[in-house]
Amino acid sequence: MQPLRVYGAEVSYFTGKLEGYLRYKEIPYERVASDPGSLTKQTGIAQVPAVELADGRWLTDTTPIIAWLETQQPEPAVIPVDPLQAFASRLLEDYGDEWLWRPAMHYRWDYKGDRLLLRRKIVDEMLGHIPAPAFLKRLMVSTRQRYYFTRGDGVNARTWAHVERGYLESLEQLGAILETRPFLLGERPTLADFGFFASMFRHFGQDPTPSTIMRETAPEVYAWVARLWDARASRTQGGLVASVPDDWGPILETLGATHLEQLSANAEAWQRGHKRFDVEIQGVRYERLRTARYRVWCLEQLRAHFEELSEPVRAEARALLEKHGCWEPLWRVADLASGVDPDGDAPFATGHSMTGL
Repeated sequence: MQPLRVYGAEVSYFTGKLEGYLRYKEIPYERVASDPGSLTKQTGIAQVPAVELADGRWLTDTTPIIAWLETQQPEPAVIPVDPLQAFASRLLEDYGDEWLWRPAMHYRWDYKGDRLLLRRKIVDEMLGHIPAPAFLKRLMVSTRQRYYFTRGDGVNARTWAHVERGYLESLEQLGAILETRPFLLGERPTLADFGFFASMFRHFGQDPTPSTIMRETAPEVYAWVARLWDARASRTQGGLVASVPDDWGPILETLGATHLEQLSANAEAWQRGHKRFDVEIQGVRYERLRTARYRVWCLEQLRAHFEELSEPVRAEARALLEKHGCWEPLWRVADLASGVDPDGDAPFATGHSMTGL
């Protein structure tokens, strides 16, 4: 395979996730420093990472990118062969991708020291071509990020502690697992690992405030971040545990009470044509969250993966979801119709936006 060209920033949440996967699979790539806005002509969306193949095609969105690359280089598989493990891993990946995004952005942009450092890094790496004073570009970056991704995503005095609770609980839950084995399902990384890696590597593991918390309270997780970045399929080998392990239970319970609640509320708002919605999560009220068509699609995809299971495995999956409070919110909103990727083109860029934010 000729080297892929991965367009994204060194500090990027999802670029880090994809890089971790490519390094493990030993798929050659070159990262090209790029800001999201510069890619809209090629992909139709201001989003990183974007991947350019040697034949000129473009790929976007790490979840379908990884799924497609698995068909091109299937061994060793990061999507577990066991169908129940595969379904549960997809749940955890979506949780890591979409729910932990908020605390990751919060720590980066709401803490002054983190904000000053990261806005400088972003400007120095990606915005040198803009003819404006550096201080003005740095201010523009931090103002924009807070407008869209912290204050604009429900982070305020009322929700602040709950947002941080999502990170702290993840450290505790992951740490309990990683005390017993090197990766979430055993001796080698799987999709669930890469789902959590997005936030844990480039944000929580490197930004000043959350990385200090990780080192001091969850050294097992800090070690796992380095271990996953260093993992290579040719030397990181071994088996997986049987089925879905019991120590995934706390993560699944949190996932059902948080991420699936938000996905359901977002889907209901989308159906009603509302651009904003309110939702109460674990007794904390988030107000005026932006309705995201993409997250309706995420819910559709999780349901589709469930429906693809054979009948016996579907019964096991349902029992697992019911046990941990995930079943009802997964199916609460009927007749989803996001309209995202109707022709099944993902991850191939079609020149139009997938998000519809």
